[in-house]
Amino acid sequence: MDYVAPVEEMLFAIGEIAGADALADTPGGEHLEPDTRRAVLEAAAAFAAGELAPLNRTGDVEGAVLANGVVRTAPGFAAAYKKFVAEGWNAAPFAEEHGGQGLPYALAVAVQEMWQAANMSFGLCPLLTQGAVELLATHGSAEQKKRYLGKLVSGEWTGTMNLTEPQAGSDVGAVKTRAVRAPTHDGALGRAYRIVGNKIYITYGEHDMADNIVHMVLARLPDAPAGPKGISLFLVPKFLPADGDGGALGPRNDLRCVSLEHKLGINASPTAVMAYGDGGGALGWLIGEENRGLECMFTMMNNARLSVGLQGVAIAERAYRLAAAYAKTRVQSRALSGKAPGPVAIVEHPDVRRMLLDMKSKIEAARALAYSAHLSLDLAAKSPDAAVRAKHQARVDLLTPVVKAWCTDIGVEVASTGVQIHGGMGFVEETGAAQHYRDARILPIYEGTNGIQANDLVFRKIGRDGGAALGDLLAEIGDIEAALARGPGDDLSRLRETLAAARTACAEAGAFLARAAKSEPDRAAAAAVPFLGMLGTLAGGALLAKGALAATRKLAEGPAQAGFANARILVARFFADHRLAQVPAGLVVVRDGAASVLAATAAEF
Repeated sequence: MDYVAPVEEMLFAIGEIAGADALADTPGGEHLEPDTRRAVLEAAAAFAAGELAPLNRTGDVEGAVLANGVVRTAPGFAAAYKKFVAEGWNAAPFAEEHGGQGLPYALAVAVQEMWQAANMSFGLCPLLTQGAVELLATHGSAEQKKRYLGKLVSGEWTGTMNLTEPQAGSDVGAVKTRAVRAPTHDGALGRAYRIVGNKIYITYGEHDMADNIVHMVLARLPDAPAGPKGISLFLVPKFLPADGDGGALGPRNDLRCVSLEHKLGINASPTAVMAYGDGGGALGWLIGEENRGLECMFTMMNNARLSVGLQGVAIAERAYRLAAAYAKTRVQSRALSGKAPGPVAIVEHPDVRRMLLDMKSKIEAARALAYSAHLSLDLAAKSPDAAVRAKHQARVDLLTPVVKAWCTDIGVEVASTGVQIHGGMGFVEETGAAQHYRDARILPIYEGTNGIQANDLVFRKIGRDGGAALGDLLAEIGDIEAALARGPGDDLSRLRETLAAARTACAEAGAFLARAAKSEPDRAAAAAVPFLGMLGTLAGGALLAKGALAATRKLAEGPAQAGFANARILVARFFADHRLAQVPAGLVVVRDGAASVLAATAAEF
């Protein structure tokens, strides 16, 4: 099925739910004028549909190939990427001072969703480059920025993140890749080192789409302390810079792709095993200070975590559209009402409608949450008010693990439901439903598993400030409840009651975990994932309720948008009835569920 971006839903999420008007007086805010928003999204939708979506299925079948030391991406990918760069799409979210177009993340987030929905294997390449740009812009030296940032911003060169090693997995502090001083290569780029070691799961670690690849590599100095505090970060390019000209390429660096992983999904994205230093050591330059590399790398990781959460929204959207189209055309069985004389399209059957509404409501809740987090990212960086910047930085910190984990879990759930709606046809590859499910399954794993995200939420984000940022979010949800109470109709009243019960349960669960994180860490860890699910559901449901309020205002303006507005109210109602209503039960799990978990021993398994 062709990809058609849901531009109207995206514009609604940006304007009415996330609240783009809050950025009107910030740098880049002029890009958020309604006409500009629509023009940008419609142009991106055309590129996604015309250039990227047609390569999604063929890329899955053909995959990326390593032969004679060279990685060839699937047919059409290199040409599409060159067009992607030539039309300026890679530069969209970056600062103009670095050659970017200065789009606020509140708008660029919708553009990025389109790339991921149209072709997630393709979209992973600019996603990693975006993280590399943020890292270098924040922590790089003036000369490192001068030589590398412009090419990364344009997309002429791409970036990667090199953390994982076979023996370390998610325990980044256990990396063994070595970095040894190479003072003869010190210069404008800073202190030089020879890097020796192996990295695995490196997305787009080697490919044929760009002239150079800039690797951000974690490694350990010989005299470094053990654990995370002994990790340093290095810029290690595929091709060394030529003397005197940052845009020219010198000789090949001492690094290579050893193999490509054979994966469950995202087959067109080359996932490389990288070897550094077969010939004595790859040259790399220190970013930031020695032994403080993880602090720098977290800039890239947190950027990627928000983007991965958005991938969950994107793949769910693609799976939903495919399932909805199938449900409208697949004729099977008579309607239970008996009004139709013969078989009907399966969309007429109540359980299929339930599944489709479940998919749709989860997508819109997750999109609202991801877009709102990106708006806070803009305000944290650009607001002229220091208090506003601090508030929204705390909000970004709080929501980053929730967006990453909750939205990616939704991606898997929705893609799985898409297979279910297709029935047996969903279990065969020809329909495309199976690919969406396979592609989605990586999302809860990479950039920190969702269990790690839940621990981050409980021990760092809530435990660190005693729940202050969580309390601020819950207070805003209380404001939505108050607005619902003033709104017309039974639908809004029901929404308010369900939302209030969910908020109360989350507040109690959060307070319980804030205490447990200090006194009973095992108990807090056992309840962290259920709590993150509660909070994601609450936040997503609150934002849908906010959208329902906006929709009622549109209805009052006249019948022109009645269909669209009523759909937003229906989605909020369904989510409240079927998802928000379950949140209070989560409080029981958080308070009492750890006991059985901790009672189990390894022998039980």
